[in-house]
Amino acid sequence: MKRILAALALACTIPAAPALAQNWNAEITETQQGYRVGNPDAPLQLVEFISYTCPHCAHFERDAEAELRYHYVHEGFAAVEVRHMIRNPVDLTAALLTECGDPSRFFDNHKAVLATQDEWMERARGLSEGQMARWQSGAMGSRMRAIASDLELDELMEKRGYSVSEIDACLTDQSAAMAIAELSQSNVEEYNVPGTPSFVLNGSLLDGVHTWEALREDLVAARQESE
Repeated sequence: MKRILAALALACTIPAAPALAQNWNAEITETQQGYRVGNPDAPLQLVEFISYTCPHCAHFERDAEAELRYHYVHEGFAAVEVRHMIRNPVDLTAALLTECGDPSRFFDNHKAVLATQDEWMERARGLSEGQMARWQSGAMGSRMRAIASDLELDELMEKRGYSVSEIDACLTDQSAAMAIAELSQSNVEEYNVPGTPSFVLNGSLLDGVHTWEALREDLVAARQESE
């Protein structure tokens, strides 16, 4: 009996294994104006305004990912919401594809489109007159399909596991296209967004901040203030 009691007493002095930290990158929600990843109650609420044909947006995604997604978001310090800024038909086509399917797939689609921007923008620069004409005539769905085909964005989505019919359905969804374009306009007006990428942190537009280096300074300062 004494040995049993001693063993129980010893067991009580051994700390329990810490609970596994939650990976907030797995918390993805479609919002009224975009898509958010991270802790909805995080002290830092960041909104990104992104155009898929903006080279600086692709640079930002590349430069920011390691620290923003795998530190600030992962640890619950920040939530990041991406909102589209539609500047041209290619932006709209890309936005339709990033939003294709379940909302949980948005951020990986978003990353894939921006990561391959150099490749499909190079194809855009080599368009023939016939291809350009296809982009500007016919029904909206036909134009979106032509853009996706000529830039091989449809092939990119197929490699991501989408079927041809799924891609076609997303590209020809006129109500979705109109909603994306209208939200883009309202988002610009809400914060008077000057261009892309632009950022709103805890409800305030960050004036003159368009790179990861500049944004990181504001995140560091805001996090210190919140602690």
